[in-house]
Amino acid sequence: MAQMTMIQAITDALRTELKNDENVLVFGEDVGLNGGVFRATEGLQKEFGEDRVFDTPLAESGIGGLAIGMALEGYRPVPEIQFFGFVYEVMDSVSGQIARLRYRTGGVFNAPITIRSPFGGGVHTPELHADSLEGLMAQQPGLKVVIPSTPYDAKGLLISAIRDNDPVIFLEHMKLYRSFRQDVPEEEYTIPLGKADVKREGADLTIVSYGAMVHESIKAAEELEKEGHSVEVIDLRSIAPLDIETIIASVEKTGRAIVVQEAQKQAGIAADVVAEITERAILSLEAPVLRVAAPDTVYPFSQAEPIWLPNHKDVLETAKKVLNF
Repeated sequence: MAQMTMIQAITDALRTELKNDENVLVFGEDVGLNGGVFRATEGLQKEFGEDRVFDTPLAESGIGGLAIGMALEGYRPVPEIQFFGFVYEVMDSVSGQIARLRYRTGGVFNAPITIRSPFGGGVHTPELHADSLEGLMAQQPGLKVVIPSTPYDAKGLLISAIRDNDPVIFLEHMKLYRSFRQDVPEEEYTIPLGKADVKREGADLTIVSYGAMVHESIKAAEELEKEGHSVEVIDLRSIAPLDIETIIASVEKTGRAIVVQEAQKQAGIAADVVAEITERAILSLEAPVLRVAAPDTVYPFSQAEPIWLPNHKDVLETAKKVLNF
């Protein structure tokens, strides 16, 4: 075991797969000599050479097209979109081509492409850098969307993503990159995609979340425990596909649930989870299922982030509404 931050765990996962499979290629804007804007690929070009880890022009559409061509030739591309707010420039490649490749070719070709990208707020980035656009990806059939909340999960999930024969959008919350360390095995290991993790067990209320909001949810659960409430916290880890079975099993046990996301409330992952709960477990519910999310506005300039982003106080307030219903 080694104590790693999330960024170190991601680098370790990339190094593991570059060693394991010569068809794995890592590329994107500044990922080579500079090691990426967050240093997620630091040292990899020196270790594996410029043919395996290399810079691209500042053109997301070109990165997407390159990934498609390489996948068709038998490679396993791991392109980086420098910030996920730039995904609009590559949406045709992602949703129009990569997501449909296996279907449109009748299984003749796969798209074993893992698109990595930082996202999320709380670190005061410029406009268009912090947007939480995971909902756009989850709505596209053919894509798997993975969002780790811990260093341990990040390494195991990224290795699984790179080995998967279907395309994976792997989103890394910027605030979690260096916010804490965790014991992470130095050897390789995998975590199944599409499987949620119960980060905290409880009996009175279920909180479902992902990414940075998992930690806000745990904070709220710890405060509620001091008031005599037992709260279960589920980390989705994959928002496409959703692990419906784990969610429903928890709700049937607790009878109450809230869903927490950082993104704006409208058309979000939380709404999908709420719908699944009410469709499958309504007779187990003792209260309405409520959501915690950001306001339905354009992402604010960095000065307004602290009042715009959801936090554990918002989770606590909403949880009490459900517990006291």
